[in-house]
Amino acid sequence: MKIKLKIPGLRWWIIGLLFLGSVKNYLDRQTLAILAPTIQSQLSISDTAYGNISNLFLFAYGIAFLISGRMADRLGTRLSMMICMTWWSLAGMCTALARSAVSLGAMRFLLGLGEAGHYTICPKVVSEWFPAKERGVAVAIYSVGATVGATIAPILIVLLNERWGWQATFLSVGAAGFLWLLPWYLFFYHPEKSPHLTERERELVRSAAACEATSGSAAAVKQTEWNLWREVLSRRELWLLLLARASTSPVWFFYQFWFPKYLYSERHLTQSELSITWVIFLAADIGSLAGGYFSGRLIKRGIPAPSARLWVMLGSACLVPSCLLIPWMPSANGAVLISCVVIFADLAWIISAGTLVVDLMPQRLVATAFGVVATGSTAGGMLMNEVVKRLAEAGRYDTWFVIMALIHPLVWLLLWGTKVHRQPPAGKSKTDEKGD
Repeated sequence: MKIKLKIPGLRWWIIGLLFLGSVKNYLDRQTLAILAPTIQSQLSISDTAYGNISNLFLFAYGIAFLISGRMADRLGTRLSMMICMTWWSLAGMCTALARSAVSLGAMRFLLGLGEAGHYTICPKVVSEWFPAKERGVAVAIYSVGATVGATIAPILIVLLNERWGWQATFLSVGAAGFLWLLPWYLFFYHPEKSPHLTERERELVRSAAACEATSGSAAAVKQTEWNLWREVLSRRELWLLLLARASTSPVWFFYQFWFPKYLYSERHLTQSELSITWVIFLAADIGSLAGGYFSGRLIKRGIPAPSARLWVMLGSACLVPSCLLIPWMPSANGAVLISCVVIFADLAWIISAGTLVVDLMPQRLVATAFGVVATGSTAGGMLMNEVVKRLAEAGRYDTWFVIMALIHPLVWLLLWGTKVHRQPPAGKSKTDEKGD
């Protein structure tokens, strides 16, 4: 039975719900990273095995990006999100049953299969509900949920672990997903079918975003699955953005999977003292919002949306190389402080690059295209794990910081030089592209 309550500003409430979903997503993901020293000790897992377990997660994550993106375009965002949230919440809870590196790896593989869907479904929701001038902020809001989750994870996970143990921690964090599903089921629908839209917002959504979905749906019905994939994979900008994600995502994945271990092994912090990493993810929160805000401001000044994203990414490319200073900081606090600058810039980059996919791809294929691009992200993360686990065993984290310093400037030069921001955004009007 549908609840027919009219909700003013519904699209922003929806983004708020996606924000909470992102918080949940990263709490599930970060639980293992925060508890790694404890779990490795109890289950006799080496750093090499830990790196392999992280790669199992990323391998499943990459596969799921392709599957979930296509699922979202075919089944719609409402049902797809329900499937993904249920899957990864159960996988997170089942991690409490792990008794060896093999069983822990299996649970992380299942978690990766479910979690990826959140980040292909969210951009499709944005493309359905928001005009170009609001998309950067909308993407930033749901994305900042990930960094908020990563921010509170070091404090929350350590507290839960100290009180009830690591098994109960996985059970508690995983079970929270079923609370999230209730408002999603009750209040989220496609904008054309939603009983909760006010008439004023319905007209706004139709004129700004839903009109594109309506015009594109007929073409989608006529095309075969092969033709749809061929249309997606034939777009030059898709491959450029995929390469960009594959190259730069290792920075973010390093801070998720390895930075607590770096502080533990190289800076000699205790398990409890690792809660200091919350401040790094607070910087990521601010960077996410800044990326969306500044590109939105540039669009309002008349700069086309794709170009606005590239200018914000240039600022990020100038700041990330400050990671070269991290090994030279005399204290762990200094290393964390420099990391805050790095991760602020990296998240502004990620938000802008993700919004470029929404800007440049037809709405009916946004989730599929985003899934393909995000697969590059997981490939980059897996390569990072292979490199860092060898450097970690040799005590050579400093080499990794040199590699990180070079990535963003080189990728930005590639994107600007190939004029990715000037690709024709198929299916979008010039007015929408400029955000007027």
